Amino acid sequence: MTAFETDYLIIGAGAVGLAFADTLIDEDPDCDIIIVDKHGQPGGHWNDAYSFVALHQPSAFYGVNSMELGSGRVDDAGYNKGYLELASGPEVTGYFHKVMHQKLIPSGRVRYFPMSEYHWPDGDDAHRFTHILSGEEHSVTVRKRLVDATYFATSVPSTHTPKFAIGDDVRLVTPNDLPHLWKDPSNIPHKFCILGAGKTAMDVGVWLRNSGAPADAISWVCPRASWLLNRACTQPGIEYFNQAMGGQVALAKGLAEAEDVTDLFHRLEADGFMLRIDKELEPQMFHYATISQGEVDILAGIRDVIRMGRVQSIDVGGMTLTEGRRDMPSDTLYIDCTATAVELRETVPMFQPGKIVPQMARIPQPAFSAALCAYLEANRDDDTERNRLSMPVKLPDTMDQYPAACMANMVNQMNWGNEGDIRKWMIASRLDGFSATVAAVPPSDKEKGALLMQLRKYGQAAGPNIGKLIMQAQAAQ
Repeated sequence: MTAFETDYLIIGAGAVGLAFADTLIDEDPDCDIIIVDKHGQPGGHWNDAYSFVALHQPSAFYGVNSMELGSGRVDDAGYNKGYLELASGPEVTGYFHKVMHQKLIPSGRVRYFPMSEYHWPDGDDAHRFTHILSGEEHSVTVRKRLVDATYFATSVPSTHTPKFAIGDDVRLVTPNDLPHLWKDPSNIPHKFCILGAGKTAMDVGVWLRNSGAPADAISWVCPRASWLLNRACTQPGIEYFNQAMGGQVALAKGLAEAEDVTDLFHRLEADGFMLRIDKELEPQMFHYATISQGEVDILAGIRDVIRMGRVQSIDVGGMTLTEGRRDMPSDTLYIDCTATAVELRETVPMFQPGKIVPQMARIPQPAFSAALCAYLEANRDDDTERNRLSMPVKLPDTMDQYPAACMANMVNQMNWGNEGDIRKWMIASRLDGFSATVAAVPPSDKEKGALLMQLRKYGQAAGPNIGKLIMQAQAAQ
């Protein structure tokens, strides 16, 4: 057994772990870090994702603070036309490889152990990890803190086990397998059935249609409809100011004036901040999935949407769901998109004795939140103060939980605005996305100034009404 010592032991080399490490070595020039991860290369779950996966939101504010992701290109074709580029899965994994091997390791203060399993302490303070391929075990003395960058365990179809029974001769694949169907021309399916209601299922639907699958050849088991964020409102940069800040004004105005949560979402839809695929349905789910109107239009063309609950079992003749039976052609290709992308765990204090648990301080931005967490670790001396400035925001599952997430976002934003050094850091942070854009508005620009005035006006009025919406949601439980 080899014994190591370090200031910070980070578990996980995905976006959260790397964003934290990147900011920490910039803010604390004397710190030493060890990163332990199960995967063979940096990038966390991106290593396991399907090849056609892409970011929901612009590359411009994803990754780590010190290194740009992408070129700032505006897409001129496809469903993302007119918006800033969305890095693909391979681009993201390549980017994180550069972060590790061109920034972190060359700093001389980061040691990285891939293909290694961390053993969570059981009754003592010892830290140990094992090389997966050799079984060799190492101990680590942590001088300052353990950083758990895996708290919200991310699950993707290729690494999860389906929760339904699968009969003999049923063709069930994950999205990872779809681009390889060409390898067996004699076995190309004529019927596809997407299983799952989340963003992965939406990605598969768009990919199938763009790859030539007829709309009437696709069935979609979608137990719950979802509200979706309009990507048009997530574009950073002064050229998108009116769209982005207009979206924030719409959100603040809706939060200030909505009679209930359903009314809130309908107001946001009317203002172009929220989208839904089927306007005849009232969605019950909201996970911050972000999408363009072009993708919505493609998905709306899939007419055989099966809303009979979750799949219980599949056999060659069809599916048994919680609300009945649905017959299907015997040669149907079922595509499993039922993995829970992010586990819906309860939030905990980010800063604890001997431990940091990065979570969302601004939802839905995990990389920014992790970088902020590292900034606070390096620039504040008291955990009570650190936790005050990084209140975790719980990921909503249903619409009723959205106002509480908005309230937590607003409280954190207000607290950061009262701290001069944090304001300055956010303006300089590429992961923030919008602070630099707002700071760049000249006093002479009356149109943009008026929009910011509206944002402040409705933001101040939103607090009491959000409280009412939260109380309504709690009473309905």
